[in-house]
Amino acid sequence: MNYTYLDTPIGELLLAGDQDGLRELGFPDGPKRRRAEPAWELRDTFFAEAKSQLNDYFSGSLRTFSLPLKPSGTPFQLDVLQQLQKIPYGETVSYGEIAARLGRPKAMRAVGAANGRNPIPVIIPCHRVIGSNGKLTGFGGGLPTKSALLKLEREA
Repeated sequence: MNYTYLDTPIGELLLAGDQDGLRELGFPDGPKRRRAEPAWELRDTFFAEAKSQLNDYFSGSLRTFSLPLKPSGTPFQLDVLQQLQKIPYGETVSYGEIAARLGRPKAMRAVGAANGRNPIPVIIPCHRVIGSNGKLTGFGGGLPTKSALLKLEREA
């Protein structure tokens, strides 16, 4: 696996992937803090397009990513990730709404678990999923990061 780091307004993000696409985006803080593994190879230029699109996103000039992505997960988790990619920029939905879109309206907790295992946050926008009461809920990069991403999208 290849990797690099990118300085962003929410901290230094880890990007990891291979010739098939981006496989991971890791946060510097929070419950899902992620760093490169010893066997990985540092290759900054390999991620030029991902870095460019992320920089554009953080500057407010990009609303939709167009990168080859190769997230891992169970079939259900991958279905949830596909639904996350359909949430429009600057909007939020609840876990229950995602479950309903999947035809499994009672699977809110399973959707929450799949959302929490998203290996490519920000690009696959799990930060756009909130509780049914409108409150922010858990986020791998920490709630301050989730709040910052939602604020960025509201103000762009």
